[in-house]
Amino acid sequence: MATAEQIKALLESHVEGDDDRFLSTVLQLAEHAARRGHGKLAQELRAMIDKAREAERPGSRPPTPLAQPRGELAGLLGASYPQTRLADMILAPDIREQLDRVVREQRQRDKLAERRLHPRRKLLLVGPPGTGKTYSARALAGELHLPLFTVALDSVIARYTADTAAKLRLVFEAAARTRGVYFFDDLDALGGERANPGDVGEARRTLSSFLQFIEQDESDSLLVAAIHHGAVLDRALFRRYDDLIEFAMPDPERVLQTLQARLAAMAPTSIDWNLIAKAGAGLSYADLVWACDDAAKDAVLNDRTEIATRAVVAALQRRHKPTRQ
Repeated sequence: MATAEQIKALLESHVEGDDDRFLSTVLQLAEHAARRGHGKLAQELRAMIDKAREAERPGSRPPTPLAQPRGELAGLLGASYPQTRLADMILAPDIREQLDRVVREQRQRDKLAERRLHPRRKLLLVGPPGTGKTYSARALAGELHLPLFTVALDSVIARYTADTAAKLRLVFEAAARTRGVYFFDDLDALGGERANPGDVGEARRTLSSFLQFIEQDESDSLLVAAIHHGAVLDRALFRRYDDLIEFAMPDPERVLQTLQARLAAMAPTSIDWNLIAKAGAGLSYADLVWACDDAAKDAVLNDRTEIATRAVVAALQRRHKPTRQ
């Protein structure tokens, strides 16, 4: 049975001539049917979708991109189609295993549905800034060939104040209409306020609404939230998610792996990796990448095809400066 939001999405996409969105909504209906045990109906709907896409004529106008938020959503969501893959990332083994499991379950969600099982799709990523949370959301979208919709919660709260909960509802309604990876960045903006006894009450109401939206959501979209400081958050947050993935600053082994991977194209055989790795100790993945790119740009601007050890060390040391805090 189609939901009210899916019926509205079908009508809206038909009126607007948005064929891609129309077919995407029908695909959601097929997936919903499969989860309910209606395998034959799901197969018939998918066959109709495949036939419709094969019938698209070369040279016809390109379909409206699914990841282009309209109306009020345009001020709430940033949209992109990442090409990032998990193989592009340097990850601790346990984190890679968790993310690989999410991808595997999503790719075989129809198989799980046959046994009335549901794939992981509500994820909470916890860890310091620059440790790979945002990049992981991009990689999930890339692996699953889905659009990535990013919600910067701190900006939404600052912009809409007392209307934040109503705006978040629009995001969850969009998740029910259009399958994608919905990334809620900086959940601390809600959770931290809840943990503070001196809040004015609005943050409590907003967080309560957010938790309710998460718990009640039955869409096919992936809901991924990122927080920096898990300790300040109410434990109620964790119970709403299918999986908690904890990110940490890179250990010495992964510092070296990150530096070598990023500098491989321009590193001479004489480069001192031990010295460079020591200079990078204590930095996040994001800072390591920034320093490598900065050293590479210096080499290019000075017409050099290779980077020098001292240039990389200097770039890494700049990321250690107190002004970065």
